[in-house]
Amino acid sequence: MDFEIKNLEKNIVGVARELGYVIIDTNDNEFNLVRKLTGDNYPRFHAYVTQQGTDFSFSLHLDQKKPSYEGSHAHSGEYFGPVVETEADRIKEALKNL
Repeated sequence: MDFEIKNLEKNIVGVARELGYVIIDTNDNEFNLVRKLTGDNYPRFHAYVTQQGTDFSFSLHLDQKKPSYEGSHAHSGEYFGPVVETEADRIKEALKNL
């Protein structure tokens, strides 16, 4: 699920912290964030976030399990649906109040 948050006077580190996500990787201007749902690594929410000035673009999905085999990126991800929509709404609400 893709969405944007505009006019947010924070940096990506502050945004991730506020949302309960950790930054696990960066690639140029894209940040790779995750938020675990249990004590295990999966399931987890996974977001790719880019920041341009005060605008943030999110690409959010739910990783159900780790990739099936070495070198694979397949992970039974959910990109739409009520769980992902609820998390997107939680993010929007939390950042609206900053």
